[in-house]
Amino acid sequence: MAITAFFGDQEYTFKLTPALIRELEAKCGPIGAIAQRVFARAFSQADLSEVIRHALIGGGNVTPKRAAEMIAAYADGRPLIEIYELAAKILERTLFGNPNEKETPK
Repeated sequence: MAITAFFGDQEYTFKLTPALIRELEAKCGPIGAIAQRVFARAFSQADLSEVIRHALIGGGNVTPKRAAEMIAAYADGRPLIEIYELAAKILERTLFGNPNEKETPK
């Protein structure tokens, strides 16, 4: 499930694909543990920035190199609350989907 949100200089699509979830887990631990830390506000800076970086790549319009550059420019050194909400929304959509989206009949 993807979301669109403003980050840095414009709106981007953010999506954690299964392959990117595995890569994120290799860096930060199980996706459930990352989400638990973020939702409980017991996160690390890496939890937030890596969720956003991987989701930028998964959104399809940002290369891995550009995603790393964007994190360096728009996340690193900024107050964590500025990136917390975006990371939490990405994880929420990844775990729970879009509650406003209706199922299509089969």
